[in-house]
Amino acid sequence: MTLERSFGLNLPDYPWDAMAPYVEEARQHPDGAVNLSIGTPVDPTPDVVQRALRDAANAPGYPTTHGTVELREAISEWYRRRRNVVGLDPADILPTVGSKELVAWLPTLLGLGAGDVVVRPTVAYPTYDMGAHFAGATPVAADSLAELDADTRARVRLVWVNSPSNPTGAVHDVEALRAIVDEARSLGAMVASDECYAELGWGIWDPATGGQPVPSILDARVSGGSSDLLLSVYSLSKQSNVAGYRAAFAAGDSKVLANLINSRKHAGMIVPFPVQEAMRAALSDDAHVAAQKDLYRARREQLIPALEAFGLTIHSSDAGLYLWATAGEDTWITVKRFAELGIIVGPGTFYGEAGNGFVRVALTGSDERVRAAATRLSA
Repeated sequence: MTLERSFGLNLPDYPWDAMAPYVEEARQHPDGAVNLSIGTPVDPTPDVVQRALRDAANAPGYPTTHGTVELREAISEWYRRRRNVVGLDPADILPTVGSKELVAWLPTLLGLGAGDVVVRPTVAYPTYDMGAHFAGATPVAADSLAELDADTRARVRLVWVNSPSNPTGAVHDVEALRAIVDEARSLGAMVASDECYAELGWGIWDPATGGQPVPSILDARVSGGSSDLLLSVYSLSKQSNVAGYRAAFAAGDSKVLANLINSRKHAGMIVPFPVQEAMRAALSDDAHVAAQKDLYRARREQLIPALEAFGLTIHSSDAGLYLWATAGEDTWITVKRFAELGIIVGPGTFYGEAGNGFVRVALTGSDERVRAAATRLSA
């Protein structure tokens, strides 16, 4: 008698696989497809970053999990200069292999398990849920802890904040963030803030046009001057076009960071030294970030009127690389109508039940492809 055993995690299918027929239909357009579905940067990696990577290419030894002191000091200075976070100890900073791996493994590395609750926004990046599943914890969708019943509230161990939001582009102001922090702390729960789009604010959140910077969870106005139970997560993928480098970092609670560093040492979760040097160069140069943002601003200004001409209404979209829009119909009907024009967009249903009826349109096409999409939609 043979004992049958199964191997692997019993996870949902990867959602983007459902897009295959719409991608194929869009490819049939005589002028080619315009892919505005996934936020993958298409513009060149800045020379200052490429040069730093090349200069550090001779790296025969193992890098440190905690990252070089020079990198962590550059990150601390960046938080001071760009995020209004003063006095961040470089010891309380950790480089990560992109931000997605940290999002996916954070509940496990925090020691969460069966019975523990991970709260994420009702419309959210699906990896927050996957991270809870990997740890054996329970993901719960809620935009406020006040929405939860008493039993669920008692089991909350981790609260994810995503501001600016992927996919909606909504931004929490200082007061909203402080309310989340205060309530989570009252439960003894950790708050992890995914802030990867913070440099890409628009309108009131665009300092280049008279707005204010997007606030960080570590801003003293939010944190009360203490990083206890707080973690800020950031990625350079979007602002510096280094998605292929897997360059990100986390900062915050010193005890939690020390534990994460120790766990990651055991697991071999290490950012390569050349990438650490590229990150240091990127964080020390604001000019390329401003130049890239100008490109996205121009693409955004082309797409908004074109989407409205196609019958869509833009919601939120105050920051980030996406326009969150609805035509007042089922998501997949809208996705199909775009595909018929040779345009691929992201279905809102991939981001939770509350995303039904919406599509996410990325700004990450080339100038030529964005112009093509705008022309097709306006026609």
